Amino acid sequence: MSRTVGFIGTGVMGKSMAGHLMYAGYPVIVYNRTKAKAEDLLAAGAVWKETPADVAKEADVIITIVGYPSDVEAVYLGEEGILANAKPGSYAIDMTTSSPILAKKLYEEGKKKDIHVLDAPVSGGDVGAKNGTLTIMAGGTKEDFDAVKPILEVMGGNIILQGRAGAGQHTKMCNQIAIASNMMGVAEAIVYAEKAGLDPEQVLGSIASGAAGSWSLANLAPRMIKGDFEPGFYIKHFIKDMNIAIESAEAMGMNTPGLTLAKSLYEKLSEQGHDDKGTQAIYLLLKG
Repeated sequence: MSRTVGFIGTGVMGKSMAGHLMYAGYPVIVYNRTKAKAEDLLAAGAVWKETPADVAKEADVIITIVGYPSDVEAVYLGEEGILANAKPGSYAIDMTTSSPILAKKLYEEGKKKDIHVLDAPVSGGDVGAKNGTLTIMAGGTKEDFDAVKPILEVMGGNIILQGRAGAGQHTKMCNQIAIASNMMGVAEAIVYAEKAGLDPEQVLGSIASGAAGSWSLANLAPRMIKGDFEPGFYIKHFIKDMNIAIESAEAMGMNTPGLTLAKSLYEKLSEQGHDDKGTQAIYLLLKG
């Protein structure tokens, strides 16, 4: 019999991820702060629970993908949290992009209660979540990783154990640092093409498969051109990630000039009321 999977956080990413688990035959129980965002899953057969504690009590494997490190703390710690209510021997996988320091803390707290905690943030946006092709960067013990890998494989296509607890989050910071500067370049290229009187879609046909190629250029530049700024990944969450990355880099004595510039641009977008748009909306700022 398949292990029961508890899924906490059924937003843009989580909804599709939980759906893949259901279609793969796993019994899925869900909780989300806004129940309406779980309605499609409930209609497909997922079981609703009123609190994270209720999910933790029944699930063999608990997956979380929420908004901010403060949300992760609220869901995991405290009397109504996962760690106080999960069954001994169960697994908890935080797939939120969060703090490496917090990831280590959750691992250590889980260990005291015989709960196996892994950090496993993802990359690939709404497209990767819908297609089940997410990149998953894991931190934890090899034994725990091997135990949950079949579940991770339902949601992702590139799944690598990067090291001990916190290593998944550090790897995600590398991912976000690379994306931050790349997104500026992608948007600048599209705006340049338009101002030069070129057909930006034809320009993409030339540059997307060459040395300039990137996931953002292939997947988000077309959205910029069409004026589609719906979120595959929210600007407000990207700013959160960049803040974590800058704090982590500073703790290691490292400067991040590209990341710092990107953060300042996204903060301008936030001030203009674009928090809930996708990261490709940086195009709006550069287009002027």
